[in-house]
Amino acid sequence: MDSTFDENPSPTRQRWRKMAYGGMQPGFDDNHTDETFLAAMVKNANVVKRSMLKVMLDAVSISQYLCIVALVVSVWTCTLKSTLNEDTLLLLDVILLGLGFLVLILTSEMLSLNLLFRYFINISYFTTGLYVLAPVYQTLTRSISSDSIWAVTVSLIVVHLFMHDYSGSTIRAPGALKNPALTSCVSLNASVVASVFIASRLPSRTQVFAIMLFSLQVFLFAPLITYCIKKCSFQLHLWFSFGLMFLTMAIVFLLHQFLSVLLLGLLVFVNVVCPYWLIRIQEYKFEINGPWDEAKLCFDITE
Repeated sequence: MDSTFDENPSPTRQRWRKMAYGGMQPGFDDNHTDETFLAAMVKNANVVKRSMLKVMLDAVSISQYLCIVALVVSVWTCTLKSTLNEDTLLLLDVILLGLGFLVLILTSEMLSLNLLFRYFINISYFTTGLYVLAPVYQTLTRSISSDSIWAVTVSLIVVHLFMHDYSGSTIRAPGALKNPALTSCVSLNASVVASVFIASRLPSRTQVFAIMLFSLQVFLFAPLITYCIKKCSFQLHLWFSFGLMFLTMAIVFLLHQFLSVLLLGLLVFVNVVCPYWLIRIQEYKFEINGPWDEAKLCFDITE
């Protein structure tokens, strides 16, 4: 009779199951994991193997824009030294505007008269506004010393270069799906303020209008033009970039030989040293993925 009560079998322990919901499982802690937890671990699943040549070609876009900014600074210097007069600046503005329109027409996939007319109207408003505001720009920093203007201008150009979007366009290109990033807008604003500071040191209204038109054409539309060229043909993008580099080196060399050496060293650093560093540090990249990662949506929530 006593043996009947002593032989009561103990309940079998339930097997642990991996569940996202359902609460704690009897007999297991809340943070319990079994031996299969680390079996799903994956190492370096998302690490992209890059080649030295591919990284160097991608770095050409950075060197290209560095040369564009160097050309703008060279034009600023020549204008402040009265090497370039207002007539030459206006002629340069017209040539750049015409070349920009030509590139947009040749590379546009959706060419139409409405698009050209819209571009023409926007540029007309843009040019008229600059001409009306030229006297304001001319006297904007009259009470500020020149040393302060140069220091702030250099700082703004550095901010512009650091925050510029080298993979896209400053303004939205035709057919682009995404708008420019916030950092790109901050970079553009820094370049515009730097242009205003430079224009405020010029003596005549026409010079102020010409240099502002030149600067804003480059900072606003040069990234759009280079983006359209690269999208149309990568080989054409490379030829254009290398030609721009040689032209910039020649102009800077005529202005100041030591600065041309610094520019050459900067281009070599961007196109050779930085890609080499990136390839080397890729060897030390270690990434693990497993069941502990956050769930990711496999569809676009905007659709």
